[in-house]
Amino acid sequence: MPPSLSLLALNGLVASDEILIPVQAEYYSLEGIGQLLETINLIKNNLGYNLNILGALLTMYDKRERLSREVEKNLRENFPYNVFQTVIPKNVSLAEAPSFSRPIALYKPDSAGARAYEELAREIILIEKNIEVNKDFGNFNIKLE
Repeated sequence: MPPSLSLLALNGLVASDEILIPVQAEYYSLEGIGQLLETINLIKNNLGYNLNILGALLTMYDKRERLSREVEKNLRENFPYNVFQTVIPKNVSLAEAPSFSRPIALYKPDSAGARAYEELAREIILIEKNIEVNKDFGNFNIKLE
């Protein structure tokens, strides 16, 4: 969904069971997370929808940039939910793929961006396999093995 809290985004949230929050490695993105979490809580409390946050995904990350590393540290220390271990790097192929109307997995499957999204998929599958729904409370409990 677009990175705004428009009516389209609100409808998308209400239609969702789980939410993955992409966070660009920039400070304004961190500010936007607070607003998004407030909106999610409003939806939960006022509309009665049980939205579960699967986690935050750091995107457009460049480990050479101090700003990227600081945003990652801040996110991992302060975000109250899961932060994926996988980070999506800044990658030319990721920027080019939409102009060729192709997903990165088809446009340049060997690129760093495609490999990162593949790693993310594996991480999500692992999380989903280890989540058991507590039906009494509607919460997620992660089983650590």
